[in-house]
Amino acid sequence: MMNIDLIFPPAFIMIAGALLVPIVSAKLRPALLLLVPLLTLFMIWNLDDGVLASARFLGFDIELVEASSVRRMFATIFALMAMLGGLFAYRHASVVEMSASMAYAAGAVGVSFAGDLITLFLFWEFMAIFSTLVVWSGGTPEARRAGIRYGIVHFIGGVILKIGIVGVAIETGSIEIQALTVDSFATWMMLIGVLINAAAPPLSSWLSDAYPEASPTGSVVLSAFTTKTAVLTLLLLFPGQQVLIWVGLYMIFYGIIYALMENDMRRILAYSIVNQVGFMVVGVGIGTELALNGVAAHAFSHIIYKALLLMSAGAVMVQTGKRKCTDLGGLYRTMPVTAICGTIGALAISSFPYTSGFISKSMISQSAAYGEMAFVWYGLVAASAGVFLHAGIKFPWFVFFQKDSGLRPKDPGWNMQAAMIIFAVACVALGVFPSLLYQYLPYEVEYVPYTADHLVTQLQLLLFAGLAFFVTLPMMKRTLTISLDTDYFYRRLGPKMWTAFLHLVVVLNGVLQSLVVEPGKRLPQMWLRYHGPEGPLARTWPTGSMLLWVTVMLVVILIGARLL
Repeated sequence: MMNIDLIFPPAFIMIAGALLVPIVSAKLRPALLLLVPLLTLFMIWNLDDGVLASARFLGFDIELVEASSVRRMFATIFALMAMLGGLFAYRHASVVEMSASMAYAAGAVGVSFAGDLITLFLFWEFMAIFSTLVVWSGGTPEARRAGIRYGIVHFIGGVILKIGIVGVAIETGSIEIQALTVDSFATWMMLIGVLINAAAPPLSSWLSDAYPEASPTGSVVLSAFTTKTAVLTLLLLFPGQQVLIWVGLYMIFYGIIYALMENDMRRILAYSIVNQVGFMVVGVGIGTELALNGVAAHAFSHIIYKALLLMSAGAVMVQTGKRKCTDLGGLYRTMPVTAICGTIGALAISSFPYTSGFISKSMISQSAAYGEMAFVWYGLVAASAGVFLHAGIKFPWFVFFQKDSGLRPKDPGWNMQAAMIIFAVACVALGVFPSLLYQYLPYEVEYVPYTADHLVTQLQLLLFAGLAFFVTLPMMKRTLTISLDTDYFYRRLGPKMWTAFLHLVVVLNGVLQSLVVEPGKRLPQMWLRYHGPEGPLARTWPTGSMLLWVTVMLVVILIGARLL
């Protein structure tokens, strides 16, 4: 690689681009959305490994740029996603959304090259701010409310992460990004803070709540960055921590179950993000070189096929204005490009042979087999069948095929079609030529995905999963339902508790009024009654009466003293 004399975070290029988006003319904006990520890519691939830029901040030496193969790989897919996301969005997204999306992607690139915990945290919170703006750019009351909930959850996650970072800095005297063990309060706080961004239950419903409420173009951008930067952070900080295996397995089946129950096409795909990130979390927990290679490869391929799926869903939404499966069907007749690209994305997420998912996800399950983790391997294999059920079949079947909905929309504009076609080609190219991806993985790759055993096993799995879907199709009939998640506690139960609290405040206010305020209002009147000019205690008393009362008081005192 060539040396660059002036080294600064590649994210700064995209931040500058985000600032320019509202300024440049509408004619130049598409070129800006494409050229800025390309310039960022050029810088990413001309950075040597190691710490390349540092500074002094708050009394700490921070490392603004630390490059390595895995960091470069994540930054590459983030920049590519920013470019193709901009291509997909520019004719439909608002200026605010395009600018916020670019800044959001910049934060992800910044996290990728952060060499210390402070730099990582700053870019982490930078992402939270601008991703919230992307959600709000949906422009509906639901999007505004979802954005507020999204921002609150990520604020809480950021606070927890910061507590952990401060604790680790105090315990170790270092803010370096290095492998940690989960054996103290500080490291647990860091792990929890990262897992919140990874959409690990029970605080995962922010994803299925907010992403579907963004604009059709905004949800594509949102799918790529937050959860995958969390995966990269887990890979750098917590490799081999076995608690992540069980967290990941829970995420996998949680995402499958909720996606199978869902009616909204974008919520189906949102839950499948949780499911797919679960595979990556399991890989980090296994922690072997093969598993970590699988995590990096699967994160890369997942961003591509998930964006492709959400692009096809967004194209349908733009052309029809509908998002529920009950309102859709038969669109392959008039939207063939969208249907084909969406189907390729569905095959890739299902790990169909000769797609990107096949050559990445299998590395994680194989690492479990090599590690003699039979239960984990069986869980991952069963989960692969579940993925095919909800994302591989349910989404394309109900949206593009099955019965005719009577809708006759055309494929979207050329820019949306171009973005979908590029990602569809990438899904197939990576599946056919896995070395295109394997050569950039953090460890040397000896894994061969295309063996007879693997091909037969995967095809059998997909065949029986497909058979199960069509046999149970009456049970999966589209219904007008909404699945409540753990967000019930702050979306339904929370308002009820707030109403009950307000009622309690009203009751306590009434008690306070009757016992304190009203008697307090009467005190001045009582004072005037007894001490005023006409009050009995203000009148002149005869000397004889005073002597009588003094004598009575003296007798009472003497009797009391005698008794005591």
